[in-house]
Amino acid sequence: MTAEQRRSAAKAAHEEYMATCPTHQLLDIMSAKWASLILIELAGGTRRFADIGRALPSASAKMLTQTLRSLERDGFLTRSVTPAVPVQVEYTLTPMGASLIPLLAAAKDWADANIGAIHSARARYDADNA
Repeated sequence: MTAEQRRSAAKAAHEEYMATCPTHQLLDIMSAKWASLILIELAGGTRRFADIGRALPSASAKMLTQTLRSLERDGFLTRSVTPAVPVQVEYTLTPMGASLIPLLAAAKDWADANIGAIHSARARYDADNA
């Protein structure tokens, strides 16, 4: 086997692993722009669509809808529709979604404590590599 063939085989094996890696899959879900913010919002209890929209005013209704559907599909929240005029749609964390909140809170705490160091490292790197 040539070096190029070994590299190609290693790349294919790594891509196959990454496609099935649970951590990679979770990080992919959580990297959606609004996913973690929606989950944090729902940590406070059941919310209507409009309430979530008011809590995240930069998110368009389309993006909220897409992200909520994705989180529902993945089992992190449930959606309930109350037939009324107008129809009321509410979202609630599932037990699995609630179990993710401490992890998100820990990431937030870490970021709050370390973002200054990250900005300093970037500034040093940029100055050294300008």
